[in-house]
Amino acid sequence: MSKVLITGGTGLVGSRLTELLLEKNHEVVILSRNPKEQNEFKWDIKNDFIDDKAFENIDYIIHLAGAGIADERWSDKRKKVIINSRVETANLLFKKVKELNLNLKGFVSASGSGYYGAVTSDKIFKETDKLGNDFLGKVCQKWEDAAHQFKALKVPVTILRTGIVLSKTGGALEKMKTPIISPLGSGNQYLPWIHIDDLAEMYIYTIENNIEGVFNAVAPEHHTSKTFSKALAKNINRPFIGVNVPSFALKLMFGDMSQILLKGSRLSSKKIEKNGYPFRFKTLNKALSNL
Repeated sequence: MSKVLITGGTGLVGSRLTELLLEKNHEVVILSRNPKEQNEFKWDIKNDFIDDKAFENIDYIIHLAGAGIADERWSDKRKKVIINSRVETANLLFKKVKELNLNLKGFVSASGSGYYGAVTSDKIFKETDKLGNDFLGKVCQKWEDAAHQFKALKVPVTILRTGIVLSKTGGALEKMKTPIISPLGSGNQYLPWIHIDDLAEMYIYTIENNIEGVFNAVAPEHHTSKTFSKALAKNINRPFIGVNVPSFALKLMFGDMSQILLKGSRLSSKKIEKNGYPFRFKTLNKALSNL
């Protein structure tokens, strides 16, 4: 069994990942600004500090830390927070691993499905496709570059470009459960999605099977805003109205951030499947029924 250090370990994905790692008899330590539990250790990015005890005998680092993309409007200040919360944290981890001369078995980092840009097209994006030329693409590029620097220390690097995470509490699904459910904008934009258990299990699968490289962490079944909304309405017995929420209204409410609601393309999950990962929730209906 492995000892895993997690950043963002108390967040939506990190909490579930911690539970599943412990169920599989792995040991977990978490970096926290305000450690409260025995397995939590302090880190302070502003003061360039991580408690050295957090690194004792660790095999892997899973880097999930980062300010929520959709938590606030994208002011210039907020955009810096979104980037720095991902990049500066990874840079500090790199500095400490190098300083302590750790022999890590792997560094696994989150990234976003926004790597390919906020676009709606007929293309199904694979991991080899080019970077998107917008803010989301820029965030993901800097995020992934910060992870790839671990290769200079001969540490294998794995990156999971994650879609919308569906979970029972918190996250995007909770916000979608409005009294009346309607598609957003044109309704034709795709929503790359993944069940939280599949995402957490995918992280575990990469470390247990020494999987290295960049992977799209999305479910195999594709859905548009329209088909997703219909499935959700049916599953939770709420009315679905085919009159779409107008794009201009979303732009007024959310500014630049509205692009993550109004645009989206399909991502291929074939690479991670070819590497042996067995999805538990391949279809949206199965995921929603479980949740």
